[in-house]
Amino acid sequence: MLKKTWVFLILAFFCAVAVTGCSKKDKKLYDKNLSDLGGVFTADLSDIDFSYEISGNLLDEELLSDPTESEAFSYDISVSGQYSDKLLSWGIRRKPDHGIPDADPGAPELLSRYGGVYLGDTGKKVVYLTFDEGYENGYTPKILDVLKKHNVKAVFFITGPYLKEHSDLVERMVNEGHEVGNHTIHHLSLPQLSDAEIEEEVVGLDRAFYKQFGKNMKFLRPPKGEYSERSLAVTQRLGYCNMFWSFAYDDWYRDKIRGANYAVDIVTRNLHNGAIILLHAVSKDNADALETIIMKTREMGYEFGDVNDLLKPANINNQQR
Repeated sequence: MLKKTWVFLILAFFCAVAVTGCSKKDKKLYDKNLSDLGGVFTADLSDIDFSYEISGNLLDEELLSDPTESEAFSYDISVSGQYSDKLLSWGIRRKPDHGIPDADPGAPELLSRYGGVYLGDTGKKVVYLTFDEGYENGYTPKILDVLKKHNVKAVFFITGPYLKEHSDLVERMVNEGHEVGNHTIHHLSLPQLSDAEIEEEVVGLDRAFYKQFGKNMKFLRPPKGEYSERSLAVTQRLGYCNMFWSFAYDDWYRDKIRGANYAVDIVTRNLHNGAIILLHAVSKDNADALETIIMKTREMGYEFGDVNDLLKPANINNQQR
């Protein structure tokens, strides 16, 4: 009798584990009745993979003895109306002496066809500052202080958990005249999602943002820099400008601290006309270096531009999504 009781208790325990899902976290489902399609209000940082932020190339020209050794691709734009699902990773090759970086062959034409940008006017000494804010690491208040002190406007690309957990910082971004961009709810690779899932990830975040601040997001930065012709077409149809970059470096590792001087040097050394600069706000180096970066950039004759000047008419959509 005692043996049967123990067997029953053991079976009951394993049944309870299976029912409650303690052994594995259940995938959360979207509730489309919520204003954010159920994404932002249920999203959690533990659901999101930030193991790498950029999957494309960050190459210096001098590191390659032969340009054919790069992982660049040649891409023919669709003329049939059928969108390609080929997964592409945004990559640029830096040039010395403040030259305009090379993007992968065919990529600028593809991006332009769907209203995206990675460069401003290369005939003007104007640069644009952007920050990716997947999660908060304690440096954003300092970054905002510096931007306010020097009257520089930027774009902050946020995720769902960031909006949910740090709405006070997002409110400060809005109130101080910065643009808040869309980095999706869960930081997923958009080409690997269906059209409906892309809409949930992007529009869901935008709806939650609109509910709090009464305005829509204009710019989208695809997580990891991964995109496809289809993801560009879908997000353009939803009213967003896909914003990539012409400069970035591996600054998203929290344990890779190299000092403010390193950040100042790599950013200012790679300034060029029309640059869209991507910095990650989780970097202590970037936060400590930002004031010097701004001052040196201006000393070199560059101005900080308004990203809204980069919008194309096809991307302007002021209707509530």
